Amino acid sequence: MVTAIKQFGIVGKDGKIELHAPELAEGTAIEVILLVESQDETEYLLSTKANRDRLLAAIANVESGENLISFSAEEWHEKYHI
Repeated sequence: MVTAIKQFGIVGKDGKIELHAPELAEGTAIEVILLVESQDETEYLLSTKANRDRLLAAIANVESGENLISFSAEEWHEKYHI
């Protein structure tokens, strides 16, 4: 028989993961499967000051039309041989 125990947690220092299951007897063999939610791309891009500053500067450039490189589809295909 298989029993499921669902817990949520946070990875600690050096990748340490702790589970607390007092309902299991000491020495019980278990199998652990970790389901890790992927980090949102925007959250990742804003996760450090350097990334955040660079992303916000790029957004400002697009909004102001400055520091942009424009090219046609034909120019792209010619340059990259696609």
